[in-house]
Amino acid sequence: MEDEKTPLLGKTLSELAAIVKEAGMPAFTARQLAGWIYGRKVRSIDEMFNISLKNREVLKAVCRVGCSEPVEAMRSVDGTVKYLFRTGGGGYVESVYIPDGDRATLCVSSQVGCKMNCRFCMTGRQGFAGNLTATDILNQLYSLPERDSLTNVVFMGQGEPFDNLDAVLRATELLTADYGYAWSPKRITVSSVGLRKGLKRFLDESDCHLAISLHNPFPDGRAALMPAEKSFSITEIVEMLRTGYDFTHQRRLSFEYIVFGGVNDTPAHARELLKLLRGLECRVNLIRFHTIPDSDLHGASEEKMTELRDFLTRHGVFTTIRASRGQDIFAACGLLSTARQQEAGRNV
Repeated sequence: MEDEKTPLLGKTLSELAAIVKEAGMPAFTARQLAGWIYGRKVRSIDEMFNISLKNREVLKAVCRVGCSEPVEAMRSVDGTVKYLFRTGGGGYVESVYIPDGDRATLCVSSQVGCKMNCRFCMTGRQGFAGNLTATDILNQLYSLPERDSLTNVVFMGQGEPFDNLDAVLRATELLTADYGYAWSPKRITVSSVGLRKGLKRFLDESDCHLAISLHNPFPDGRAALMPAEKSFSITEIVEMLRTGYDFTHQRRLSFEYIVFGGVNDTPAHARELLKLLRGLECRVNLIRFHTIPDSDLHGASEEKMTELRDFLTRHGVFTTIRASRGQDIFAACGLLSTARQQEAGRNV
């Protein structure tokens, strides 16, 4: 069975070296494989013409490239495209391509569903169905029709990246390695609610940008929105970031803040945000809330968002209001889910 063969996509150079050694091939074949996978992005081993026919047949017997085309695509009126991908484990995830002038960002998923159960997120309502492999994560880029136009990748899709950190770190390693995609870490941002077990390790092992989901500067208020606050508070997160790490333009720290009307948009919240973040080299991204079914939350007014942005910026915290994209196809922040995967599965 093809699915039982070892995928080459998602393998590091040392792992490719082990594969070719086991197959009795010259050591230099490992770097040739890396070139074909991460450089040329081939779809089959047959395309690797500088590897002998005999060795290609040996490889084909036990390996496959590991890429798979999107199952479905939905295009927004603003040019955003949401793709549905099938994972190696039989699940489905969504990723979102966001073109914006000379920039093009892909929002990738790291899990099928999510354990965090944030009140404002459709993915959390879906529950957790499994972790993605590095192959699954990279396939969202590899098989993207617009892959050659990509300038940035954000791990802000389905799932909590720090709850699947091994696969996320492997994917970012391959994106930045000289034998891989050779991207600068500055092109990659990983977003997290701030899990204790993953935060320090990510900061120590990766140079990619970090985004923390904040959403309320008061611990009790944040806990009411995000159960993860109860195990690792935002004050502890900020203290770790403040005392242990240096953030500059080489490595950006940002805080994501969905603004809810009457919940976290008051002057008291603005002052507490300023107090919490004062002296930390960071930026705040204010995000419009996109209503989800059966939720008592609603988005703040444009006036409230502007007041919050201007207050923070005036007091030294660089703050922006993020443009909303893809809302009409449920591709905007917090709206990703794979409720349609049974229907998609029938079409595969």
